[in-house]
Amino acid sequence: MAKITFMGAGSTVFVRNVLGDCMCREALKDSHFALYDIDGQRLKESEFILKTLNANINDNRATITSHLGVENRKEALRGADFVVNAIQVGGYEPSTVIDFEIPKKFGLRQTIADTLGIGGIFRALRTIPVMLDFARDIEEVAPNAWFLNYTNPMSMLTGAMLRGTSVKTVGLCHSVQVCAKSLLETLGMECSEERAANLRAHIAGINHMAWLLSISENGKDLYPELKKLADEKIAQWRAAKDPKEKSGNMIRIEMMRRFGFYVTESSEHNAEYQPYWIKAKYPELIEEYNIPLDEYPRRCIRQIEDWKKQYAELSSDPHLSHKLSHEYGSGIMEAVVTNKPFQIGGNVLNNGFIPNLPSKAVVEVPCLVDGNGVQGCYVGELPTQCAALNMTNINVHLLTVEAALTKKRERIYQAAMLDPHTSSELSVDDIVKMCDELIAAHGDMLPKYN
Repeated sequence: MAKITFMGAGSTVFVRNVLGDCMCREALKDSHFALYDIDGQRLKESEFILKTLNANINDNRATITSHLGVENRKEALRGADFVVNAIQVGGYEPSTVIDFEIPKKFGLRQTIADTLGIGGIFRALRTIPVMLDFARDIEEVAPNAWFLNYTNPMSMLTGAMLRGTSVKTVGLCHSVQVCAKSLLETLGMECSEERAANLRAHIAGINHMAWLLSISENGKDLYPELKKLADEKIAQWRAAKDPKEKSGNMIRIEMMRRFGFYVTESSEHNAEYQPYWIKAKYPELIEEYNIPLDEYPRRCIRQIEDWKKQYAELSSDPHLSHKLSHEYGSGIMEAVVTNKPFQIGGNVLNNGFIPNLPSKAVVEVPCLVDGNGVQGCYVGELPTQCAALNMTNINVHLLTVEAALTKKRERIYQAAMLDPHTSSELSVDDIVKMCDELIAAHGDMLPKYN
């Protein structure tokens, strides 16, 4: 029987997906699911939903326990074989609001702010210390556990765990699984689940900026047809005045046209990963490329408002069920437990997998999972332009991780000064002032920096 500990179990829908998936896999049906959170109400809600699923689809074979608060964290982790991480340190209020509003005072606008940019940097700085606390407990009471990280900023957090602890860690995202399908659908092509399953897609790079290096169907290279269609579509979308006539995925299509390859993560994310799109000097680009500024705060407010209704519907459904999701988590656990091979796109340290990216970088590459754990696969050098774009993000990753591990304040400044969007909009002096204001505003959410 495996023990699976879920950190941040108040993320009820995500708990349902990952642990519900486990109940759909025979090798994991008898597992002990230990739920951990610091929010008692959300923890109770997750426990209720999971116990309902256990009864409805699993004949009550699983054991489910809840562990509330830091004082019970070590017990939640004790003896774990797998630890799933889905925490959000600081929540929407105050931390996300701070990450958006203070940069806005300096003229810096963002869309999501959870992976790169000034928002991604500070989300990492307040999350890494908490994860290092988790790691110290894991090293003591569950030294053989695999840590499956789903929390953003993925590359920074996974890098801090791999470089600052002995915990076996892999970072997991949702974008690799649906990358090829999203490209076809954006361009108006039919892509059923059956067709998507038959596509051959080779993807590698970094999290949220991995590249669809090749895409084929029945041996036929689809890129020439897709790029021709992209040329037609982008001209049509850019000219349209009505936002309803534009795609929400224009940035990715434009990047494919300019750099040759489609990128894994959404346009609202990638709009803030480069210096080209959100520019005070060219405000018309926001409308032209349909860029949703302040998207993440709106999404947070909407999710908070919708949750009570959603939970009421879930908790009152006596027939609540679950089908296997696209998440990699349960497949990894099954592969480790059974030694049955499973392939994923995972985030791991770059141990030579992509030679033209640094060894300290966390890269997103094909990985083989079996009884030996998660093993990255050799990719080879990325196209020069793709590696160059990745490096602009990796620079920020490495300096932010160094700031978190060394507590050197100057590394925070340097990370922000090297961020593509921040550095294209603000002066060096304003970047330092903005960082100082953010550090002060986050207060005890951050450790003391020298």
